[in-house]
Amino acid sequence: MKRILIFLILINSIWMIGQELTVPQLSQYLSDNPFLMSPSYAGIGDFVKVRMNGLTQWVGIQDAPDTQSLSADVRLGNRSGIGILLYNDSNGQTKQRGGKVSFAHHLTINKYEESYFSFGLSFNLNQFRIDIEDFDDNNDLAVVNDRASSNPNFDIATLYRKGNYYLSLNVSNIFNKDFKKFNPIFEPNTLRNYYLYSGYKFRKHRRADFEIEPSVFFQYFESDGRSITDVNTKFKWFDFLDYYYAGFTYRFLNDQMGSPLYIAPIIGLKKGDFYFGYSYQIVMNELLGYSSGTHVVTVGIDLFQGVSNCSCAY
Repeated sequence: MKRILIFLILINSIWMIGQELTVPQLSQYLSDNPFLMSPSYAGIGDFVKVRMNGLTQWVGIQDAPDTQSLSADVRLGNRSGIGILLYNDSNGQTKQRGGKVSFAHHLTINKYEESYFSFGLSFNLNQFRIDIEDFDDNNDLAVVNDRASSNPNFDIATLYRKGNYYLSLNVSNIFNKDFKKFNPIFEPNTLRNYYLYSGYKFRKHRRADFEIEPSVFFQYFESDGRSITDVNTKFKWFDFLDYYYAGFTYRFLNDQMGSPLYIAPIIGLKKGDFYFGYSYQIVMNELLGYSSGTHVVTVGIDLFQGVSNCSCAY
């Protein structure tokens, strides 16, 4: 039994190796938090938007991945925005922690058609660490002290919006890493990930109190050519300035479209300045027999309302 669990965790760790030195992307971006995925969203909105995310993967398996993040973004002037993201991620004796500072600028293509273009840039500083002292039965005299390495990097992003349609293209970790303290044979130094996020918000008319938002998220890992896709649908009900939503997301490897990695129902609400979102990801691969799934919780607050004079930042 123990050997089976170790094997399954190793298989999933290999699948996630291209995600190291960045925030694990699951369904957090669907919780009214697209800035977590793309710096081009910084400053869009009338508030200082603060969001805290907690993610516990593979509940029921010891030392499974666990992630916490704190993000905030705010508009600068009428057409720009800045944001900050801090995160901590642990997976057994491996630890990742870091942060990023982002800047975005928003342009109006056609005010009457509500057509806008945004671009963003992030500076990232991340640390990867292995806690050697927590190893069990470590008899290798060559394995001493904790192993750690830091990696500064950059993300670039674009965002196009027209009416209720949006399309975001992003490149994360554009520079290669140099891990001299780890085995270069098994540690790829290419960290670049490519993201696409697109969707449409369907309403009968502007003042309608119901909305359907289908969207798709695509991620490509340059290191080994893997790619994943999320297919999402959200149903949102409005009560003046408040709203409630429910929906689902379906994630799969693009070479295994009929075999999903997980299916996740999502729910959430915004009441006044307070926001809450929750997702429970039902594991559909070999871990299903050992784990009850993955929990993703988002809480947030909107502060200091200030309406921009430019509709590009609405």
